[in-house]
Amino acid sequence: MQFGIFSVGDVTPDPTTGRTPTERERIKAMVAIALKAEEAGLDVFATGEHHNPPFVPSSPTTMLGYVAARTERLILSTATTLITTNDPVKIAEDFAMLQHLADGRVDLMLGRGNTAPVYPWFGQDIRQGIPLAIENYALLHRLWREDVVDWEGKFRTPLQGFTATPRPLDGVPPFVWHGSIRSPEIAEQAAYYGDGFFHNNIFWPADHTRRMVELYRERYAHYGHGTPEQAIVGLGGHVFMRKNAQDAVREFRPYFDVAPVYGHGPSLEDFMDQTPLTVGSPQQVIEKTLAFREYAGDYQRQLFLVDHAGLPLKTVLEQIDLLGEEVVPVLRKEFAVGRPADVPDAPTHASRLARARG
Repeated sequence: MQFGIFSVGDVTPDPTTGRTPTERERIKAMVAIALKAEEAGLDVFATGEHHNPPFVPSSPTTMLGYVAARTERLILSTATTLITTNDPVKIAEDFAMLQHLADGRVDLMLGRGNTAPVYPWFGQDIRQGIPLAIENYALLHRLWREDVVDWEGKFRTPLQGFTATPRPLDGVPPFVWHGSIRSPEIAEQAAYYGDGFFHNNIFWPADHTRRMVELYRERYAHYGHGTPEQAIVGLGGHVFMRKNAQDAVREFRPYFDVAPVYGHGPSLEDFMDQTPLTVGSPQQVIEKTLAFREYAGDYQRQLFLVDHAGLPLKTVLEQIDLLGEEVVPVLRKEFAVGRPADVPDAPTHASRLARARG
């Protein structure tokens, strides 16, 4: 399995001090988080994509290219690349370029995002969200696999004899995760292409996650890519830890209460009971994360959100240290116990290149 960090890049006031970081400070903090993830022995850093306040990561490939130059092992990904409002040609070329710069340490997660106004900003209609996701990815998939593309669709100008440059590194496109919280059409899309399905389950109860993952696994097998158990699944998670669980709850509560994506809603205790959010000791994080396998099966990637809601950078880096020192080593060992031999490892450029070469 791969373990890592994802960031949504929110610029949020620290509720305990009232101070709001500058955009520059937040961008630099995201870089520091990525570097810390590699130092701590984690596998993946993923950044979101947003084009509106209070978020800063409007250009994920710019950030990931900078991180690529400062890391050696870390897999660089997105927590959402907006397949609905980005031009598929630009996605194809940007991520192929990043592949070359990072020596293949690149994949991406496609999604529709959760900000409705972004559609008209980029000349699209939110009511066409699902058709846009389907058509744009159909083109992106071809651009990475065909040297010359003739194409005509509904949402962009036709292409005649078009070649996206640079070509994917070693002829192997970046691995694609299709990210969705609630749309079965996206699980179906991931299954159809034999791609990965990432269910960012931080807002949802286990039963919902189970249904979405089971649908994807069943359809993956239906399209002939392997057994349901061989489908490639990723999950989200959100943690805040201290050695003492009571200290973690006391420290995190003011941040939870005003968090941009779930503040002013259910209580912290209710949210922890109903979703994967874990605020407590490292052992509690281990136990709850291991329980994901009970309803998602053996899966390939686990990403944690640790920097949301105005948490100071120092605190976030402490969280990553706890993950690297006390949590992830145990998760690696325990998730390996009883894992069937035919369940694939998480895809990497090296493993996919070896498969392509037979």
